[in-house]
Amino acid sequence: MTRNVYTVGQVNAYIKNMFTQDYMLNRIYVKGEVSNCKYHTSGHIYFSLKDESGTIACVMFAGQRGGLSFRMCEGQQIVVFGQVNVYERGGSYQLYAREIRLDGEGVLYERFQALKRELEEMGMFASEYKMPIPAYAQRIGVVTAPTGAAIRDIMNISRRRNPFVQLILYPALVQGEGAKESIVKGIRMLDQDDIDVIIVGRGGGSIEDLWAFNEEEVARAIFYCRTPVISAVGHETDTTIADYVADLRAPTPSAAAELAVYDYWKTQEQVDVRRSQLQGYLRRKMEVSRLRIEKYETKLKYLHPEHKLQEDRQRLADTEEKLHMLLHRKVEQYRHRFAVYMEQMKGLSPLQKLNQGYAYIEDVDKKAVRSIEQVRCGDHLSAYVTDGSIQVTVESVKEERHG
Repeated sequence: MTRNVYTVGQVNAYIKNMFTQDYMLNRIYVKGEVSNCKYHTSGHIYFSLKDESGTIACVMFAGQRGGLSFRMCEGQQIVVFGQVNVYERGGSYQLYAREIRLDGEGVLYERFQALKRELEEMGMFASEYKMPIPAYAQRIGVVTAPTGAAIRDIMNISRRRNPFVQLILYPALVQGEGAKESIVKGIRMLDQDDIDVIIVGRGGGSIEDLWAFNEEEVARAIFYCRTPVISAVGHETDTTIADYVADLRAPTPSAAAELAVYDYWKTQEQVDVRRSQLQGYLRRKMEVSRLRIEKYETKLKYLHPEHKLQEDRQRLADTEEKLHMLLHRKVEQYRHRFAVYMEQMKGLSPLQKLNQGYAYIEDVDKKAVRSIEQVRCGDHLSAYVTDGSIQVTVESVKEERHG
């Protein structure tokens, strides 16, 4: 009896043909809860639909994205229209989505939204309760799994940015049973230590994997923590309650390390630049001060009493010299004028007249004789000449007319 033996590819192709010929599987609506949703860089969306009885793999290619009017996330209840077919290479079947619409929020998503609304109404997300992250943290606490990619990323970033910073790890459970209690205990223990900032987080995963960070106990532990807390849960597209309560949200654990650990080398470079600027500033200030002091010294020398006295002495000497010169000129002027007056007086002096041969005549009564009418013959008169007097007796009087 001849047996038909088929290859794996033939079997997969046969099954695929069966799926293709099935009208219902080519135009089918399937509803369920979104899980393991991933947006690929190519534009394709890979996710799973699940309910209480099972799971089916799904894909929506980039060319079909027009049939999606919202951004899918974990926990959403959706209805997918598409085709169930076989992926021959993997020997598995999956749902190829053409259109996706919301079918009400999933259970986890509803819990997330309810807790978010409650805590927001209580003011636990308010910005006035957010503490600033220290710029130069020296001791950084980390609450995460001890063997996950998150702690490795944080350690690598910290070592690169600042080899002198201390990382204190609390090895916590980050998913599954007991995870929320472990995270809460880690936050409280590190808060009692001398820690500058605490990073709470883990790597990416589904909404179920990240659910511990959506628990109210974890949110309250972060809110009441006296040490600033940075949340770093999942990937950039993942958002948890812990992100809203924390003092700062980092999109990834690596980003949290960048925010918490200051760049030592860059800071050192900035310090050197500042030191150089400060030294230059001090040099300029000292030069300005030196010039100001020299200016004041010059001004003080100018205003010094000795300088003033010297000026006064010089001014007095100049004035004295001017007075001497003025006095000398005045004396010369008066001497010249006196000489002129003397010459004028000589012309008017009786002695001068006497020197010219004239005589001064007096009668016995000492009266000057100016006219012949004052004398009579026989009168005794005195005639004064330059070197003495002559006693004369009038013998005759003769009148003479001049002119």
